[in-house]
Amino acid sequence: MKPLEDLRVLSVTVFLAGPFLSMTLARFGAEVIKIEMPEVGDPIRNVGPFAGPEGVHPERRTDEDLSIRFLKRSEGVKSVTLNLKDPDGRQMFLELARQSDVVIENLSPGSMKRLGLGYEKVAKVNPGIVYCSIAGYGQTGPYKDLPAHDHQIQAMSGIMDMNGSTDGPPTRIGVFVGDLVTPLYAAYSILGALRHKEKTGEGQYLDASMIDTLATLMFMEPMEYVLREGLPVRAGNDSRGSATGLYRLRDGDVIITIGTTTRLEALFKVIGGEGLMEEPRFSTPTDRESNIDDLRLEIQKRFTRFNCADAISCLEAVGVPIARVRTLPEAIEDTHFRDRGTLKPMRRHGSEEPIEAGIISGFPIEFSGGALPQLDGGAPLGHHNTEIYSSLLDLDGVKLNELKKRGVI
Repeated sequence: MKPLEDLRVLSVTVFLAGPFLSMTLARFGAEVIKIEMPEVGDPIRNVGPFAGPEGVHPERRTDEDLSIRFLKRSEGVKSVTLNLKDPDGRQMFLELARQSDVVIENLSPGSMKRLGLGYEKVAKVNPGIVYCSIAGYGQTGPYKDLPAHDHQIQAMSGIMDMNGSTDGPPTRIGVFVGDLVTPLYAAYSILGALRHKEKTGEGQYLDASMIDTLATLMFMEPMEYVLREGLPVRAGNDSRGSATGLYRLRDGDVIITIGTTTRLEALFKVIGGEGLMEEPRFSTPTDRESNIDDLRLEIQKRFTRFNCADAISCLEAVGVPIARVRTLPEAIEDTHFRDRGTLKPMRRHGSEEPIEAGIISGFPIEFSGGALPQLDGGAPLGHHNTEIYSSLLDLDGVKLNELKKRGVI
């Protein structure tokens, strides 16, 4: 199933946020053409480890080696080289944009406009274009010109202040959450803009901001109430005001969720704490919230006689959500992810042979109408030059060789 197979996307993207958006659209069948600087390409191509005919190594060993990081975020995306600083290169880009539905970019704010390839210029040749820019702080505001990667965005957004132990320092979330969630917002915003175009014929410009993305995630929690009441901002592995959280057992850690009095009573019955509900400090939700540290200590004391398997069996039987905290190697080996296509073998472009121990993220939603397309691995730099430039710009081999000698492609 290729729900977006009639869409063509031009992608001027680097590092993670823009390429992840590109790959997301390609996974739905869109033709995504990544524009890269001749001889250089996306800087992430030069960041190891690298995979090639001789296996996976920290450094590039052959000309065929490709960065694993590049492969993880480039599935199904075509690569062409084009020097956007060259007048002929800019004209070629505008002609490609004239024949496209979407342009996406995540260069520094204003870069495309300075090249003469911003939304206004592209919209003159293609009024229906949907043009999406992703930046750390967006295209407007006092921070727009600051250099920013995910680390700085997590720091500036305040999300690091929410993350970590109550008595510990602010802590960065372990994945590039700004770089990864913002493209998902952008993807469905692009689809919304395309739907608007179907109704009105109008294209439009989309300004996606990583810091704004994180703010929307943070305030799905009632943080304004937490601040007003002077409550700890960081909850660590626990939940604010309830017994939900991490507990250490004889052979590992578990996370339980206790969101109701009924669940708490069921938990007490299993761990031998039936009398705790009668104590004044735990008798009402307000009392329990006021004495939450004592409540967690009482639960932890009783949990020390359990192993994980017994605790899980007993608590699942009475409807208390519980899960063992697994290590990353344990999670990787779980066949659940492979059976559902969530984790897939990594492949190089044009090869059916999987890269040893290489894993690429699949798409985490299954469609009843059929599977999404199986895509080729990330392409070598400029691999699709001949295909794209001959079919869309009607350039023959002689012209392409001339453009290559001049550094245009």
